[in-house]
Amino acid sequence: MKSTKVASRYAKSLLEIALEQKNVDSVLGDMKFLLQTDLETHDFQLLIASPIINADKKIEIFERIFDQFEAVSMNFVKLIVTNGREEFLPEIARSFETQVKEYKGIVPITITTASTLDSASRTKIVSKVQETVKGELEIEEKIDASLIGGFVVRMGDMQIDASIANQFNNLKQRLTR
Repeated sequence: MKSTKVASRYAKSLLEIALEQKNVDSVLGDMKFLLQTDLETHDFQLLIASPIINADKKIEIFERIFDQFEAVSMNFVKLIVTNGREEFLPEIARSFETQVKEYKGIVPITITTASTLDSASRTKIVSKVQETVKGELEIEEKIDASLIGGFVVRMGDMQIDASIANQFNNLKQRLTR
């Protein structure tokens, strides 16, 4: 919980600076690259978690890894490392991405189905969801055969479960009361 608050505050500060300098998209690209590096490279995870490697050495390594970063992004990373908060970098990057989406009015949703959706069904589901939100939808589709049929839509903290598996569970609960 504490780390989420810390990451959110740092990400908010980075967003404000990026907005001031009108390079939000470039900084977003840098944060996505940082996240990708964290996900794909175990050595990077060890580096940011290491209490043995001092801040100056970490900054030197980050300057080599992230040499294509915007000045704003690199200065931000240096500040985080100098303050001893480098273990929060991946979470800050995730939070920054989320805050940029909110700023731009992009609403991420996940549609999970038992099998691949045909275009008519997809359009119908998306249009129903679009009626309830302001902004542009960013749709991620997943397949989960355990749903049997139907779909589950997740949007932030909200979930619409219209799956056959859920209907079976509801029926089972009513019958066993």
